[in-house]
Formats: sequence, C-alpha cells, structure tokens
Amino acid sequence: MARPLVTADDVAGPGEPVLPEGAILTPMARDVLRRRGLAPELLRRAPAPAPVTAAGPVAATPPAARRLVVANWKSYKTVAEALAFARELGERAPRGRAQAVVCPPFTALVALGPPLRGLAELGAQDVSAHDEGPHTGEVAARHLVELGCRFAIVGHSERRAAGETDALVRAKVRAALRGGLDPILCVGETKDERKGGRTQVVVSDQLRAALEGLEPAVVPRVVVAYEPRWAIGQGVTPTPLEVADVLAHVRGVVDRLAGAAAAGATAVLYGGSVSEKNAAALLGLPGCAGALVGGASLKAAAFAQILEAA
Repeated sequence: MARPLVTADDVAGPGEPVLPEGAILTPMARDVLRRRGLAPELLRRAPAPAPVTAAGPVAATPPAARRLVVANWKSYKTVAEALAFARELGERAPRGRAQAVVCPPFTALVALGPPLRGLAELGAQDVSAHDEGPHTGEVAARHLVELGCRFAIVGHSERRAAGETDALVRAKVRAALRGGLDPILCVGETKDERKGGRTQVVVSDQLRAALEGLEPAVVPRVVVAYEPRWAIGQGVTPTPLEVADVLAHVRGVVDRLAGAAAAGATAVLYGGSVSEKNAAALLGLPGCAGALVGGASLKAAAFAQILEAA
C-alpha cells in the first residue's frame, strides 16, 4: 500500500493537524506548516487507511479511474510516418495496465483507425466549441466521432499560450461531451505563476471554469491532465512530490465540485517532459492514473516503454 500523501490543503486549516502514520509531506505542505510555526517532525501521528485531502479520505489510485497513456503528436508526422509508427507499435505489442490513446494531426485520423485497432484508441488534439455551422477551419465533435475518435485534448498549454481562454475551454469541454467525445482537459501553471506560488490557485480556477455546473455523473468522462506549462518541451519536470501534490489537489477540487464518487472515478494524468526514462517514477506516484506524452510519443519504441511502465 502506498504511503499516505499530505498536501498543503490538508494542513492549512485551524488547529494542529494530526498526520497519518508514515505520511509523506509535500514541499508545499512543509512550507505551510513552517509559516504556521509548526515543526512537521513534531506533529502527532495517527493510523490512516488512505491518503487524505482537504475534502476527506481519497484512495491513492481510485479503482474506478481509468489508466491512460496519451500520445500527443502535435504538428508532427505525415500519414505515411503515422502508419509506420502503428506498424512498429503493433510489432512491439506493449503490455501494461493502461489504455493507449494516440492523438495525431487531423490528417492522419482516418488512416490510423484500422492499424491501431486493438492497440490504441484514437484522439484528436483539439475540438470545436461548436456542434457544426459556418465556422471555417473548425472540426466538430461529430466529425471526429465519425472517424473513430473517442477522446479530444482540450485546453493544451500551447493553445492557452496562443490565446485560448478558460471560457473557450469550458465551451469545448461541453461540445466534446455533447458530441460523444471524452475531453482530456489540460490544466497547469506558467513559470511566473509557479514562482509566485500560485500553482494551486491557477489549477483550481482552470478546473472550476471547465467543470463547474456539469452533472456529477458526467464529470468522470473528463480526463484531467496536469501539465506544468513551464515544463512542456523543456526536458525538465517538477519533483515527484511536487507532481503528487498537484495531482492530489486536482482530485480535491473535483471532489468539491462534483463529490467524492466523481473524484474517485476521474482519471488524473501527468504531462510535461514525460519520457521512457522517468515514466515509471511518475506513473507510480499516488493518484497518478497515467500520462500525457509529447515528444517521447513520436517514437514507437519509447511510447511502448512508457505503456509498459504504466
């Protein structure tokens, strides 16, 4: 059983907190305790069956939550290159607990359906906020479902950096759900927001903007991917405890928005310079249900290793 993880939310309330026996305190939690004049090493300990969030006990990896490893190819690969990837992945036939999802450029979706059948689900890298209509250049959920897509990435950091707002992300999440797609909702902070200690505030705001108002039963259809925007494509990642801290925070926010059952069934992934070298450590973190993989997903051999680590 994984050791309980204590986050900043868990120790921010009034009174002296009692920590679960064997608990791991995240760096943010330690900082909060020190600011309150409390020494983490001297706090009382009590047995606890599972990690704790501000919303109450939550299983480290909820049994109902899907495990997914998502390949985001961004603007790479022609149709011929995509088919070569599918052939190589089929030869390797990776075995792991996670479902593979491949999100190629729109141009490769039709061609990849048959060779990926049984190996991976298809996903799109974006989806229109409109169901259809006079929206030149937009690709609607119904068009993607027709091509065999099950997932669509929404609110990726690169699109947010290009001007995509929380309001537009919210509209896209709802359009995807209406059209039969499961959105992969990306949330995460910039470098300046991280330096300013605003990571949890930013992530909370993004989650509320996208999920607030959805029926609790619908919320687990939304896969949440935490991707620190400062780590994308940089070859760097937060420390494992920092990642686990934010993943626990995400699940706590979902709990407050939609209830414990929805939070337990929602897949929370990590994305941000995931590679075959660090996948096992990241995917083994408490509460991590998979990964959103960028550059390392372009090579079938590396992607297969990440799948096997999951």
